[in-house]
Amino acid sequence: MEVLLAACHAVLIGCDGINSVVAKWLGLAKPSYSGRSAAIGFAHYPGGHGFGPNILQFNGHGFRSGMMPCNERDVYWFFTFSPSEKDNGVDESAARMKQFVLSNLRCLKVPSEVLAVVEKSQMSEVLLAPLRFRPPLSLVTASISRGCVCVAGDALHPMTPDLAQGGCAALEDGVILARCLGETTININGGIERSKRVEAGLREYARIRRWRSVDLIATAYVVGLVQQSDNALVSFLRDRVLSGALARRLLKLADYDCGTL
Repeated sequence: MEVLLAACHAVLIGCDGINSVVAKWLGLAKPSYSGRSAAIGFAHYPGGHGFGPNILQFNGHGFRSGMMPCNERDVYWFFTFSPSEKDNGVDESAARMKQFVLSNLRCLKVPSEVLAVVEKSQMSEVLLAPLRFRPPLSLVTASISRGCVCVAGDALHPMTPDLAQGGCAALEDGVILARCLGETTININGGIERSKRVEAGLREYARIRRWRSVDLIATAYVVGLVQQSDNALVSFLRDRVLSGALARRLLKLADYDCGTL
């Protein structure tokens, strides 16, 4: 890192994930635990699963689950919940986690085809992980770039998966970063001028991505809490009042134009 900073003819882009060393060096706030965890799995159907290209989602009391086809033979499913003492150590093995998911879905009386997807998943294909996010307000004044160093992807905006925009946001970062850096190579004489233009390009990238990152992280966190809530009033409002507003908000965030290279 020191060599890169001294020469300033290269750029260090931290794309090293939620535990980013570069983000730590920049002084970004440490990702926080959301209080929720997610189990994910994959079911393989050699002869084809027969599901249409649709996403199914189910909201229970304190959990949320869904599934979607990846292709004609593989189906991805997820189950998010808030761990508690009564979960009886479901995080100790994939087998326990799988049975925990099935028992909750049976109580919700989901279609048998959905249960079959979870049941068909191999133990090695069931994973459990805590859901973490970077506090959105911490990004308002944070140093997303410094000198010839910046962060992108989960190193910049780790968020809960409730918007399904994490990967999309990383692609947006790449397009905008390439554009901002590309503009620094126009009509330069090298040396100090190049250094200053590169730093200015990274500052412009940080300016553009700051509020987009804050918006995505905050919305994902709130949407996750509302959709997974076991509070009777919140559940009622979610199902009867907020469903349309949430759907419009999700579509608006996904329908984002970051421009061209």
